[in-house]
This record gives sequence, C-alpha cells and structure tokens, in this order.
Amino acid sequence: MVRVAIIRFPGTNCDLEMAWAVKLASGDPEFVWHEDGGLESFDAVIIPGGFTYGDYIRAGAIAALSPILEEIRECVEEGLPVLGVCNGMQILAEAELIPGTLTVNVGNRFICDWVYLRVERTDTPFTTKYEEGEVIRVPIAHAEGRYYYENPEEIEDNVVFRFCGPDGDVSEEYNPNGSVGCIAGVVNDDGNVIGMMPHPERAAHSLLNSDDGLRLFESLVEWCRS
Repeated sequence: MVRVAIIRFPGTNCDLEMAWAVKLASGDPEFVWHEDGGLESFDAVIIPGGFTYGDYIRAGAIAALSPILEEIRECVEEGLPVLGVCNGMQILAEAELIPGTLTVNVGNRFICDWVYLRVERTDTPFTTKYEEGEVIRVPIAHAEGRYYYENPEEIEDNVVFRFCGPDGDVSEEYNPNGSVGCIAGVVNDDGNVIGMMPHPERAAHSLLNSDDGLRLFESLVEWCRS
C-alpha cells in the first residue's frame, strides 16, 4: 500500500478531502501533525489547503518555518513526490521548494469558482494519467493565488498547469487571478515537487461535478508503486 503523509498545521482545513481523494485512488493516507514529524516511512507527502496560522504576514510564510519543512526537504532530496495545493503551494513557495511566489489576486478579492486547466506536462509523479494539452475542470478558492516570477520564460519547462478556456485557449480572459503566464501549477527542476492553486481533491468524484482531479492522485499512487 502506498503511504501518503498529509501534513496538518494550525489552520489547515482541506486535509479530510485530501485523504478521501487519496483513498479513492487506492492510496493509504495518514495525517501528520507538523510538530510531530516522522516522514521516514512514507512514499509521498501532501500539504493541503487552508489558512495556516491565519495567513498572518503572508499566506504560508509562518508554516514554511516549521521544522517539518526540513524533513520535507530531505524527502525531496531523496526523490519522494511532494504536492502542495493552494495554501500548500504557498508554503512550498515560501520554503523555496518550487520556483516563484504567490501574491494577492488582481482586484484584491477572494475567488471561489470553477476553472479550466490545460495540462502542460505529463512526466511528473502527479500527471502521468493525463494527456499533454488536455483540459480539465477543477475549483479554486484563494485570495493570494496570483503566481509571479520575474522572468517567466526561464521557468517555461516548470509549468504543469495553466488557466485556460474550455477549448484549451490560454489567454487573460480565462486568467482568474492575474497569474503571470496564466500559470496555475509548477514543478521543481527535479520534477518531484508540484505546487498548484486549484483543488484537485475537490474534483475527485462525479458527484462533485467533476472527477478530473482523481487522476492526479491515481498518477501518484501508480508512480509510487512503480
């Protein structure tokens, strides 16, 4: 059984949905309190969404200073897959485990909506069950989700998901938060750490209006088994 650590911080609130999605993909999720640590026996790590420490200073800034991030860094160096969703992506960015940073949405408003994403890479632990260029439908819910990188052309190969229209058209018309290059998800240079603002765990079953997110977790489980 593929064991997946789901990290909990004060203010984490998407942990149960994340565990449910991992179970649907035949994985074995286990909650790990950030102060307890102990990631040695896990096959993968997920940092779910929420509002860690009330998003004081900046979203994810305080959580990124937790000692468990050093353990996660060791997992990354060993090649384990690590996923950060929404607040989890913000934490990974603050810890410099993925390129770029997240800032307030254009219009300075919290956005909760369904969006379309174009899959740009299928060679990561979380995207092998997608097709390159495929369009998937998932929800977003964030206030500080605008991705920024000073020279986006330098990280073109790191882009995993982009906001797009239902036909795959990438343009500012379909960019909900003003992210540079319509970027919705990025991977580190080694390809095993992904941060994404949209919530695949909230689109893991047809009863949720989309099951497009389930294949992300199925990809992870299959990758770990192989």
